[in-house]
Amino acid sequence: MTLTAGKPHLSREHMLDLLRQMIRIRRFENKCAELYTQEKIRGFLHLYDGEEAVAVGVITVLEKRDRVVATYREHGHALVRGVPMKAVMAEMYGKQEGCSRGRGGSMHLFNAATNFYGGNAIVGGGLPVATGLALASRMQGDDIVTACFFGEGAVAEGEFHESLNLAALWQLPVLFVCENNSYAMGTALALSESETDIQHKAACYRVASEAVDGMDVVAVEAAARRAIQAVRDSRKPYFLECRTYRLRPHSMFDPQLYRDKAEVESWRPREPIARFQGWLETNRMIHPDELSRMVSEIDAEIAEAVNFAETASWEPVEQLCRFVHADSTVPTGQ
Repeated sequence: MTLTAGKPHLSREHMLDLLRQMIRIRRFENKCAELYTQEKIRGFLHLYDGEEAVAVGVITVLEKRDRVVATYREHGHALVRGVPMKAVMAEMYGKQEGCSRGRGGSMHLFNAATNFYGGNAIVGGGLPVATGLALASRMQGDDIVTACFFGEGAVAEGEFHESLNLAALWQLPVLFVCENNSYAMGTALALSESETDIQHKAACYRVASEAVDGMDVVAVEAAARRAIQAVRDSRKPYFLECRTYRLRPHSMFDPQLYRDKAEVESWRPREPIARFQGWLETNRMIHPDELSRMVSEIDAEIAEAVNFAETASWEPVEQLCRFVHADSTVPTGQ
C-alpha cells in the first residue's frame, strides 16, 4: 500500500491479502463451531462471523512492536496478529501446546512473541489493561501504540469510562476500537444506552473520535491508518467506532431470541467477505482459480492445525499447581 495526499491506494496483492485474512478467520471459526458440536472444544465459544473486517482492517496497520488487547471474541484478532493457528487450535482443545498452555481456552488466548495481550472473559476487562500498557509506553518514552478492542456492551461498564478518562488525563498512546454490533450479549443498543452514537461518548472525555463502516475492510483500514498515525504522532488516545454486525449468536449457547431471523438475513449481503469479494470479482481483481487456491491453502492449514491439536498432549496432573503461585525453589534473578 502507498499513500498519496493522505489517501490509501491498495495494490492488488494487498487487496487479495485482506480477503485471504478475512476468509482465513471465517473458515477457521466455522471449523471451530463444527468441533464444538463434536465436544472436541468445550466451555464457551464466541465467534466473529460478520466482524472480520474490523480485526483485519485495524491490525494490518499496526507494527510488530505495537500491542493488541482483545475480548473473548478474539480468535480473529489472534490469527491476524500472527499467533500461529496451531497454537490457537491447541488452546481451544485445552492442550498444553496451546498459546496459553491449554489453561485459557477460547476466551484467553495470549502470545507474548506477537505482543498479543490476549482475550479477556470480563466485559470491558481489557480496557484498563490497555490503559496500563499505554501508561508504560508514556513512562518509558517509546513510540509504541496499544490497540484495545471491545464491544459496545463495554461502554456501560465503569472501566470504560475510567479508562477513557485516565487516557485523556494522562495523554496515553492508546487506540480504543469499539466493535459496535448493536446487540452486546443480547440487548439492543437503544435499550441500554440513551446515547447510541458511541463515538460521542469518547468526545465527552475530549478524546478524538471517528466512526466507520465496520463491514467495509478498506474503510476500516483507512480509518485505522489515520487513527494509528495520530496516536503515534501525538502520543494521545484516539477512539475508533466500527459499526458492524455479527451473523452468529453471541455464543454457542445463545438461542438468539432478541432479534428476528429476517434481520440477520438482511445483513448477509452486507457482510465483509461477500462484499469485498464481490467488488474484487466485479472489477476483475481476482480470478476464480486464485480464489479456489486461496481457500484450498487455508483449508489445508486448518486441517493441519486440527491434527496438531488432536495429537497434542494434556498437561500432567502433577503440574496443575504450576503458575498458580511463585516457585520459591527458583533462585532470584533466574
